[in-house]
Amino acid sequence: MKTFSSSRNRRPSASHEPWRAAGLRKGRLYGVPREAIGRAEERRLAGDWRGACAAAGVHVDLDPGALRRAHGSEFTERLLDDLRHLVPDLARLHLPRSWKGVGLVIPGHDALLSRPGGPEGPWLTLGLRDARIIGDQRPTLAVQERRTGPDLAYSPQGRPFIPRTARSSPTGHWRGLPQVWETARHLWDSRHTGRARERWGGDAHRVPFLDPDGTPRKDLPSGDPGPGDPVARAEWIDGLHQAGRVLEAFAAAGIGFAEKVVAAPGGEGPPAMDPVAVAARLPLSPARLAREVRHLAATGLGTGFQLPVDTHTTLVASLDGDTVRVAFTEFADGFSAGLPVLPDAFWTRPPDVDVLRDGMSPEELHPLVREAIAPARVPGAPPEPAFADRTPVRVRCQGEWHAVAPADGGLDVPHTDEEWRREESLRGLGGSSSGCFAVAEAWTSGRGRLPRELRRRRDDLFERVRHGDTGAVVRYLDGGGAPGIRDASGRTLLHHLRFLDHEVLLPRLLAAGLDVDTEDDLGRTPLYYAAVESTQTGPARSLVRAGARTRDLGGFPPAPGPMFCGNYFDYWFEELDALRDTPATGGP
Repeated sequence: MKTFSSSRNRRPSASHEPWRAAGLRKGRLYGVPREAIGRAEERRLAGDWRGACAAAGVHVDLDPGALRRAHGSEFTERLLDDLRHLVPDLARLHLPRSWKGVGLVIPGHDALLSRPGGPEGPWLTLGLRDARIIGDQRPTLAVQERRTGPDLAYSPQGRPFIPRTARSSPTGHWRGLPQVWETARHLWDSRHTGRARERWGGDAHRVPFLDPDGTPRKDLPSGDPGPGDPVARAEWIDGLHQAGRVLEAFAAAGIGFAEKVVAAPGGEGPPAMDPVAVAARLPLSPARLAREVRHLAATGLGTGFQLPVDTHTTLVASLDGDTVRVAFTEFADGFSAGLPVLPDAFWTRPPDVDVLRDGMSPEELHPLVREAIAPARVPGAPPEPAFADRTPVRVRCQGEWHAVAPADGGLDVPHTDEEWRREESLRGLGGSSSGCFAVAEAWTSGRGRLPRELRRRRDDLFERVRHGDTGAVVRYLDGGGAPGIRDASGRTLLHHLRFLDHEVLLPRLLAAGLDVDTEDDLGRTPLYYAAVESTQTGPARSLVRAGARTRDLGGFPPAPGPMFCGNYFDYWFEELDALRDTPATGGP
């Protein structure tokens, strides 16, 4: 019997607010397509690191030949050694994500993987080039020199830190927060993935809060189990924090916690905030924090690290001799200059552990993560995607319960052709549909109410679309799915081409009869999203060549007026027209 992802009745999270629990689950379920993981592993084991990156949806923007000329053979050989052991799909999965219900990779949070040339050399980096939180989720692998600019600066010692001019991004996330993974190779290096269990607070048998087979542990300690069982002690410490007993948790972890905000020199005084209450809301793992700060300090980045909390305050974790101390510090103008950022992977509870605690199956995790988190589990087949589920759903129609199920091209409903013609006549006279007819219309139009179970299946498809899973869309179409299906905003698959492989999908969707200029609920065409809300030219060029109109895209450009320059928009229109004859740039 097949099992399908996303259980129908999600139980409350064991340790998170609902919005964060939903984001954690989406990030792990959709973050890297399952088929991409398998193809990337095949190419990686064959020694083809470029092919592995391509399969994992990771762009490569580095030239070993040019790097050899610029930095020498020793640097290049070390770099190539790292690239041969890079697990690009795993690294992409672990990139910092927005847990506010969406689970998408956050732009401006590049992972700094390694420095093949030593402390003064450039970094091997992985991060998004698209500045939008809802944008292209495929990161870029590159070698970058020590950068300067408004988002990220370096101290004279080559240490990345947040400058005082950094500002909050429009998405509500801080930009320019580099994630130093030089001592976190278990997140991306095949030689170190086996250490993940230890780094997440576990031992040879299990990780905190889970049994060796990956199922949630039922018998959690109610008191200090002592140093003889470090995994149980980690459960006790983090359990104290999750219960709101913040001071006890930090004390048990041996971390000094300042109960008052530290005022910045020359500031107007500490802001009105309760450090204990703020620390309770953060998904901290006090049991791991001290050890991870020491790991990070071992890279030579210093003894103090910061985590921006809001526009006035940053959390600073610092080494004071052998003791780790945590304090909330006010800054008068920007972040605490000179302090490197405390990477997410060093202070948060591991998302992969928490999603299992909240009911996700170990088979839904990345295989390398599952091996680390559930060493005693016999691997099984991953659940089928929810959109592939064709189990009938009950719908109230004409005073009865009817069974409705997804079928080729739409929904299979128990009504005759004559009843359908009568329904169409009713709609033609201005009437509204109900029962099975309304559900069938909502399934493909995106408008109207769907039974919860059908909405779950449709949302599953579009979540995979937003995370760049072209293979899922191909499978959906191969299985007889309706090509013209729309999401809750009335957007078709054409509107989402910027997330997908347009060269594969566009010809197929057009051949199925989709209108290249179809509009969503806001009146916007697919070209609007491909040209205005994307950093790539490939999808926009393909749409223009397919005959998409380059005027009146729905919402942009606005009509020329006092605030807008007509000449500018004439130029913008000309640029769109020029896409018919120019090659794509900036990504596939």
